[in-house]
Amino acid sequence: MAFQQAQIAVQKTEEFEQLRSAIERVFAAGAVEKLLKKLQGSNVRIREFEKALEKSVFEAADPELARSGKSAKQLYGVLALSDQALIREFYLERIEQVDSKFRQKFQKVYRYY
Repeated sequence: MAFQQAQIAVQKTEEFEQLRSAIERVFAAGAVEKLLKKLQGSNVRIREFEKALEKSVFEAADPELARSGKSAKQLYGVLALSDQALIREFYLERIEQVDSKFRQKFQKVYRYY
């Protein structure tokens, strides 16, 4: 019997989807290098999601989010704790899917210490 993660219902669907879409866009093949440069320039490691929110890294890497009038931090802040956990999990999944050439190039951002 394989492990299956329990499905948690999203409470703030609109805000959740806006933030999830922004994360999806910044991790797209053509945009991920810009995100990694912004993280590096802000001295934020890839796993420091809340710090990236504080430094407005997502708005800098995603023009569509910047034009929306809401920051990633604002969207994240209105989410319920369970929604925030789902967003963090989604983000962590995306950082592991980044192409190895970018992970090598931005190894300082990917460092755990």
